[in-house]
Amino acid sequence: MSGEDRQSQLAREHKERQAQRAEQATKTKRNTFIGAGAAVVVVVGGLIAATTLLGGGDGEGKPAAASSPTPSATTAEPTVSATPSAPVDPSKVSCSYRKDTSGSPAKKVGMPPGKPNLKLKTMTITTNHGDIVIDLATAQAPCTVNSFAFLAKKNFFDNTKCHRLATPENSGLALLQCGDPQAKADGKNPTDGQGSSGYVFNDENLGGIPFTKGTVAMAQPPEAANQNGSQFWISLGDETAQLGPDYTPFGVVSKGGDILENVFKGGWITNPADITGDGGSNAPKIPVIIKDVKLT
Repeated sequence: MSGEDRQSQLAREHKERQAQRAEQATKTKRNTFIGAGAAVVVVVGGLIAATTLLGGGDGEGKPAAASSPTPSATTAEPTVSATPSAPVDPSKVSCSYRKDTSGSPAKKVGMPPGKPNLKLKTMTITTNHGDIVIDLATAQAPCTVNSFAFLAKKNFFDNTKCHRLATPENSGLALLQCGDPQAKADGKNPTDGQGSSGYVFNDENLGGIPFTKGTVAMAQPPEAANQNGSQFWISLGDETAQLGPDYTPFGVVSKGGDILENVFKGGWITNPADITGDGGSNAPKIPVIIKDVKLT
């Protein structure tokens, strides 16, 4: 088969997948999932799907011309609050982390301590476009925040790339996903979204913060539970609120909404080599590189 014939076949198969997914989306409560893992097979506690997103665009990094809704990106101020409703007794909080046995490619830097710092209030993600500041729900998700504090001190996120941009056109959602230390975010690498920290931990605060604009939550394998690692996502629009309470929300964007909005408006690069076929490697056309992460 010639290169031109192969491109035509890929385009045809892509359109067929889009039509099938559009039909399925009307029959299911949520039309996609947010995952991070090792393989295409979905097994709770075992091999798990790479990442998600329904495909979209023309394979050349251009959004589908048939649909051009006004982007509903996050603004500079959060629409929900990460302030805990009740104080937490520090003496009663303990965190447990365990080895990730899924086979995901990992950047191992050790395990976080079992005792979290409940005084942490903000997480600043310094990117190539500026700072994104997140107000943390530390009392509601202490072990999640503890994991980020540990990874930040180990410079785990430094010089990593946000590998996935979900939009209403390509998945019915609106979010930016980051935290894969192996990701190339070039729209070509089929394994983007598989990398992790080498350990996992349990869910927290499920349903505690709605997935509206500005919410920050952990990525997790589809149909799995308690498999959180290093990947996370930032909601860029209220479309993401349709997801079920299966992902740990741990904060809300309070600064840097303009950065996210520009990335969202810039569109995505469709990755025809995505091993899941669901757009988990659809990278933002405007690259987002994390330079540093600090919790204070």
